[in-house]
Amino acid sequence: MATPLASIAPDRFHLCPHHLLNSQWMLLAAGDFARGRWNAMTVAWGSFGTMWGLPFAQVVVRPQRYTREFMDAFDTFTLTAFPKAFRAALETMGSRSGRQRDKAAAAGLTPVAATQVAAPVFREAELAVECRKLFAQDMTAAALLDPRAAACYPSADYHRVYYGEIVAIRGEPKYAVV
Repeated sequence: MATPLASIAPDRFHLCPHHLLNSQWMLLAAGDFARGRWNAMTVAWGSFGTMWGLPFAQVVVRPQRYTREFMDAFDTFTLTAFPKAFRAALETMGSRSGRQRDKAAAAGLTPVAATQVAAPVFREAELAVECRKLFAQDMTAAALLDPRAAACYPSADYHRVYYGEIVAIRGEPKYAVV
């Protein structure tokens, strides 16, 4: 967050979720920034809404992704969005593993402490959504009712679905209802 982002109450949070995830992409980060145990990856699938009376963000992570280890081991995660100028950085974050290298540094991104959760956010972000995990469940072949969805899993590497309660949002004015 190059300039300080304003806090946004969940009931004032405004976005175009399909555009944000499908076209703009976001970074999912999980782990504990203060302990230096975290990883991040680019995501293009997920959702935002209300579940169990709580504001939520939902993400999916395949079993082979390094970030999945952190999603399973830690109670919080973050989602950050970036201006168009960071598209190449998001491509790097989505195509390289953090197992052997500091891919955030390679992408030119600066991880910083979040306000309410252990997972990091990024200084360059225009939106930071902080979440506490509420639910996780593996997808299965039998649960995929549409052949278009099933076709996304030729290797049967089904995602794990995570719902997180949104506990803090900070963003540029365009993400807030005035």
